[in-house]
Amino acid sequence: MHAIGIIPARYASTRLPGKPLIDLGGQSMIQRVVNQARQAHLSRVVVATDDARIHQHVLDFGGEAVLTASDHPSGTDRVYEAYQLLGETADCVVNIQGDEPFIHPAQINLLLDLFADAETQIGTLVKHVVSEEELRSPHLPKVVLNTRGEALYFSRHPLPYQRQHNPADWLAYHHYLRHIGLYAYRPAVLAELTRLPPSPLEIAESLEQLRWLEHGYRIRTAETELATLGIDTPEDVIRALAQILGE
Repeated sequence: MHAIGIIPARYASTRLPGKPLIDLGGQSMIQRVVNQARQAHLSRVVVATDDARIHQHVLDFGGEAVLTASDHPSGTDRVYEAYQLLGETADCVVNIQGDEPFIHPAQINLLLDLFADAETQIGTLVKHVVSEEELRSPHLPKVVLNTRGEALYFSRHPLPYQRQHNPADWLAYHHYLRHIGLYAYRPAVLAELTRLPPSPLEIAESLEQLRWLEHGYRIRTAETELATLGIDTPEDVIRALAQILGE
């Protein structure tokens, strides 16, 4: 399979400006993401950024990068522009979050395995919820699936609601899943997604993937047991450094 990994990376961030260039134990965050992605079964790994500083930094450490427009409403749109700029045809395009320095190559490969089925349109990962903190956090979207492993709905609220049990006991009675924000798409599907208008459910939950479900696209999932740590705040940086020092 010819798969291209694209890492959208913006300089602007409300809570953590310059996030991709933050030093994490001698390497920038974006460099760590690139190095992890390069170990997966990807033909190319490319950073898509609207910032000349990030672009030059990636080139300086031997990575590949393209400059994209600065007005993209989402990372999905940035990924599609980057794919167009590369000028080659792939079997699937993987959208790798630029703030996940501990993304594991095995997670990317698990996602790619979904595309052995020609009917797969979009793929993503889910993980078993193991704590009350995870279950209740609105920053960790939950997902419910059908019997084919396809997403039925994503929510920032715990789903399903177990009417017959006390909320404090929910984890004992259901295999809750949370979403891991790693996506892969057929290129033709990716092109279509960028032309879809925002949807009511997306606006309500502030989750872009709900737009795709509302418009009838199928999102197939694979379950991973590997943990991830996204970097959104200064506190996350401290946790990431502690994890790196502990390796």
